[in-house]
Amino acid sequence: MKTNPEIPAAPAPGLLLVLSAPSGAGKTTLARRLEQEFPRAQFSISYTTRDPRGQEKNGVDYHFIDAKTFLQMVNRGDFIEWAEVHDNYYGTSRGIIDSAFTSRGIAVFDIDVKGGLKIKSRFPDAVLVFILPPSMEELERRLRGRGTDKDETIHRRLLAARTEIEKGLESYDYLIINDDLEAAFTELRSIVIAEQARRGRVDLSRLNLQSPDFAQKWAPQEK
Repeated sequence: MKTNPEIPAAPAPGLLLVLSAPSGAGKTTLARRLEQEFPRAQFSISYTTRDPRGQEKNGVDYHFIDAKTFLQMVNRGDFIEWAEVHDNYYGTSRGIIDSAFTSRGIAVFDIDVKGGLKIKSRFPDAVLVFILPPSMEELERRLRGRGTDKDETIHRRLLAARTEIEKGLESYDYLIINDDLEAAFTELRSIVIAEQARRGRVDLSRLNLQSPDFAQKWAPQEK
């Protein structure tokens, strides 16, 4: 009996899920909820050289390190992608990708569009989701509501947001408008469930389709 060449012989790979959005659109909140909803999901905590803001905690929101340590990690190849943004370095550890592929888990990345496209270029099966604010006016209201940034910083973030949105609209796989958190999370959850069911991500080894016993029992009988 011939084997079906479309059935993957190796274990299904993990899901690399990239969430990007302008600052204030709610992507981090959605990413954290995904981590709670899906036991196999692991949130990628980025490394940065900037100072913590507000109630941010080291090892929870970011790994806060100095520039010297960051550049040493770059030279060791510890990052799958990194960039300099507003005079600070940001980097994504490659360890979470190795973990996701080994355990067939879900690696959730909260990074900008440039970083997301870098991951996509190296891992074409990565899924890119862009979170949009309902309007630029609402985005400004959310940024000011944080109470952590000066007017100059907010103005700079809004200018950057317009560019980020344009890039996300033209290059990402999915778009979610976050005008209602529950509705936005329902959409994101549906994307994850659908992507997990794609051929190649489902572990078919338990069906034992390649076993001799299966072939003998269920092979078509010649008349």
